Amino acid sequence: MPERDVVDVLTADHARVERWFRDYEGTPSPAERRRLITNIVIELVRHAEAEEMYVYPRARLVLPDGPAVIDREIAEHSEAERIMHRLERCKPMDAEFDPLVRDLMRVIRGHVREEEKDWFPRLRRLMPAAERRRLAELVEGAKVVVPTRPHPAAPDRPPFNVLLGVGTGMADRARDLLSGRRQR
Repeated sequence: MPERDVVDVLTADHARVERWFRDYEGTPSPAERRRLITNIVIELVRHAEAEEMYVYPRARLVLPDGPAVIDREIAEHSEAERIMHRLERCKPMDAEFDPLVRDLMRVIRGHVREEEKDWFPRLRRLMPAAERRRLAELVEGAKVVVPTRPHPAAPDRPPFNVLLGVGTGMADRARDLLSGRRQR
C-alpha cells in the first residue's frame, strides 16, 4: 500500500468533519451538539492552519491558476473562522446557534467539494509523489502545534501565520487544558 500523501490526509480530515456534521444533524441533545461543535471547530482550525502554512504556498506555485484558487480558499477559511468564532461564544440553546452551525456546514461543504473535485486531483497530477508525501508529514506535524480555536484577526499567509501560529497554538492548548476543552 502506498504511503499517504497530503491529499489523503486532508481528505480524511474532511470525512471526519462531515461525519460530525451528520451526527450533529441527527441529535437533539444540546450537550451532544456542543461536544460535536467543539470537535468540529478544533478539527477545522487545525486543518485550516496546517493547509495555510504548508499546502497553500506550494499549491500557489504548482497549480497554473494557483494564486486565484488559493486566494479563494483563504477567503473561505476566513468566513468559516468568523462563524466558528461566533459559535464558540454561543450555547446550543441560543437562537443563533443552529443557524450559525448551518452556515458553517454550508461554507465547509462547499469548500470541501471545491477542493476534492477541482484542485486536489490537479495537485496530485502536477506535484511529485515524494513532495505530496512530505507535505502530508508537515501537515500532520503542524496539526500538533497550531491553534485549536478560531482567531479571525490572525494572519493567514506565510511567514506571519507560521511565526504566530505556533505561539497561539501553545496558548490555545494551555487554555484548553485549563478549561477541559478537547476533542472527544
